[in-house]
Amino acid sequence: MHFLIENLPRSPQTWAFLVYTVAVLGVVLLMLGLSWVLGGRDQGRAKNDPFESGVVSVGSGRLRISAKFYLVAMFFVIFDLEAVFLYAWAVSLRDSGWPGFVEAAIFIVVLLVGLVYVWRLGGLDWAPKPRLQKLREAAAAKKP
Repeated sequence: MHFLIENLPRSPQTWAFLVYTVAVLGVVLLMLGLSWVLGGRDQGRAKNDPFESGVVSVGSGRLRISAKFYLVAMFFVIFDLEAVFLYAWAVSLRDSGWPGFVEAAIFIVVLLVGLVYVWRLGGLDWAPKPRLQKLREAAAAKKP
C-alpha cells in the first residue's frame, strides 16, 4: 500500500483527469443501474414487435432504393466539405494572403471540374430516360 501512495501522480491535470474519469464512470453506472431497477417488466403481445413512430411496420425492411439517392448523398458530402474548407479559408484570409487565395481558387476549380464531369455523365439527371429524351428533343426544337 505504501508503494501505491508514493507513486501517485502529483500534477493537478492528472488529478483532474482521474476525478473526471471516475465521475463519468459513476454517472454511467448510476444511469444503467437506475434503468434496470426502475425499468418496466411488462410482457405484452406486441412488446417485441418493431415499430417506427408508433406505426407497426408492414413488409420487409430491405427495400431496394435507387442508386440516385446514394449519389445525391455523396454529392452532398463532397460539396458540404467544400463549404467547410472554404469557410475555414475565409476566416484565415488575412493570414494566408495571395498564396492562400491561389490555393482556394485551385480547390474550387478542381471541384467545379468534378461537378461538370458528374453532370456530363448524367449523375444529376433525375428524370426517367424516356421523359429525359422528350425534354431534350423539346429543348432542341426550341433552338432557332
